[in-house]
Amino acid sequence: MNPSSIFRWFFVPALRQTCDLRKHVQKLLNSQRDILSPQAIQALDAVLGRTRALIASGAPAEALKNQMEELEKTANKWIKPYPNAEWRDNVEVFLVAIVVAMGIRTFILQPFKIPTGSMQPTLYGVTTQDLRSDPAFKMPNPLRRVWESVADGVIYHQIIAEENGRVVRVDPPGHFLRFFNMQTIWVEYEGRGREVPVTLWMGPDVFPDREVNFQRQSAFRKGEPILCFKETTGDHLFVDRLTYNFRPPDRGEIIVFKTKGITGLNQDQFYIKRLIGLPGETVNIGEDRHVRIDGRRLDASTPHFENVYGFDPRGVPRDSEYSGHVLDSRSDYLKSPEDSLKVPQDAYVVFGDNTVNSLDSRFWRWVPQQNVIGKAFFVYWPISPRFGWGQE
Repeated sequence: MNPSSIFRWFFVPALRQTCDLRKHVQKLLNSQRDILSPQAIQALDAVLGRTRALIASGAPAEALKNQMEELEKTANKWIKPYPNAEWRDNVEVFLVAIVVAMGIRTFILQPFKIPTGSMQPTLYGVTTQDLRSDPAFKMPNPLRRVWESVADGVIYHQIIAEENGRVVRVDPPGHFLRFFNMQTIWVEYEGRGREVPVTLWMGPDVFPDREVNFQRQSAFRKGEPILCFKETTGDHLFVDRLTYNFRPPDRGEIIVFKTKGITGLNQDQFYIKRLIGLPGETVNIGEDRHVRIDGRRLDASTPHFENVYGFDPRGVPRDSEYSGHVLDSRSDYLKSPEDSLKVPQDAYVVFGDNTVNSLDSRFWRWVPQQNVIGKAFFVYWPISPRFGWGQE
């Protein structure tokens, strides 16, 4: 296409419309060629040929509009109508949208939810806070609860006792439609002579029998909360699945990987950790809570480790605080400064930022390179200080 034709295509709407209509009719003819009569095929080929010639000739807009009318009239006469054409168009658009979305998710950006607290305070997983023992707590009004749920990912759970009684047992959590957890709390009210089930609904990653101290076998009075806790959802982020197709991961980047093939982990999950050791390197941890790579000490001046190693060396390691990387006597591989990990050529060593509460390479050594699906890119919810590209 010469420059003048390109110019006309942009600035002459009739030309674009004629081209689109010609392509549409040609597509229908190609689809129905085996069921149309020779007379219909000849008529359609002829009008399509005249349309192509008129487009190539640089005809004025009025001539193009007249040709569109002729092309539309011929197509309506000979092209066989499809049944439920409107439904077919809607289904086609829907399927195309699904294919595009799946393509973006598979090759460019994949949404991911932080499941645990191993990367806190960089990225937060699902947390719960028991509020029954807080005398200053007052349940927010419904409008405030909706706002906190939408903006901050905070959901309040409270069950008020109908009568005086006690909690006698709590069933393990169960799943409902994969998107919710449900848990039954059995209470015994005075005067009823039987146990009464009370159902608690939660998000898919919250297991309050592990995190919330129910008043098992303890008494409660009418109007008091049997339970009252706050659930804060984990950070939701996009994983960049494109970058690592063009370069390998860098030290200090936060990567997401599959657990398949890693001994000691569930085989159908995704984990998120900070990349520490690259292929061929030797990794160990000193008493000062700093990692050594081939004997070279990492510190706050190392890119991506400004926060991890920005801790006060006089303080003790704390949960959900930057405390460097600690030697863990429970681990199998890095119990002392003398222990080290030699990274294979096809693997990485990864640690969680929440070093006192992270199941990482100190326990199961390394991550195969083929398990890495991408790196943390953008926190899109909730609206918190971690929102955006700020995670390091």
